[in-house]
Amino acid sequence: MSQIWISAAGLCGASIIGSFLGFLVKNLPHKWNDTILGYCAGIMLAASTIGLIVPAFDLSSQWWWVAIGVMVGALFLNVLDLVTPHLHHVTGLDESEHHNNAKLNNVLLFVMAIALHKLPEGMAAGVSISDEASASWTVSLGIALQNVPEGMVIIAPLLMAGVKPIRTFLISVVIGLLEIVGVWIGYGMGNISQTLLPVMLGFAGGAMLYVTSDEMIPETHAHGYQKQATYALLVGFMTLLLIERLFE
Repeated sequence: MSQIWISAAGLCGASIIGSFLGFLVKNLPHKWNDTILGYCAGIMLAASTIGLIVPAFDLSSQWWWVAIGVMVGALFLNVLDLVTPHLHHVTGLDESEHHNNAKLNNVLLFVMAIALHKLPEGMAAGVSISDEASASWTVSLGIALQNVPEGMVIIAPLLMAGVKPIRTFLISVVIGLLEIVGVWIGYGMGNISQTLLPVMLGFAGGAMLYVTSDEMIPETHAHGYQKQATYALLVGFMTLLLIERLFE
């Protein structure tokens, strides 16, 4: 049981640490912003494939259930994305001001994309350590590692869009807390049935792949710094690969 608390506290703590750092480097140029986000994307790609989807196939002889889980996980994130245009109350700004602020709308879509994948991210970590006899810390370590720079990159856009600093920080804390909820959900569901475990791993992996492909990578290629972002993605991918080798 202590493993679940360590994982939950580590993921949430890493996200909040990143938010604190974000206030210190809130004027980070797009070049570095895209490079950091590209690094995060590489870590998430490795965590979703090596830490989740591949082990899911190893655990189940019925590969089609894992494949279905991956696709349902992506669809889950796709459906959740539909709620983002209705979240103007989160910013604390007047509704008319929110709707007339195209920059804020774009920022909210990006921030909510990060928030939306926190729950399945936490579920991924919880599922991966649900079997205490063969618990894998690769997913938790990978997610915690990318939570720090990810926490940083959500601060500056909100501040520049007119959201007050205290509300910006509270938003970042709530986003971090979503991961704790996700860890406990994943841990509980992973312990329900070993038959369900591979499907849940696939589901979490699909959700992470979706947000990486649909939100993170396009964002890193939108400001003319795609080469740096691409190499940062490769470094991020290799970082988690080496972490997994270290903890084997």
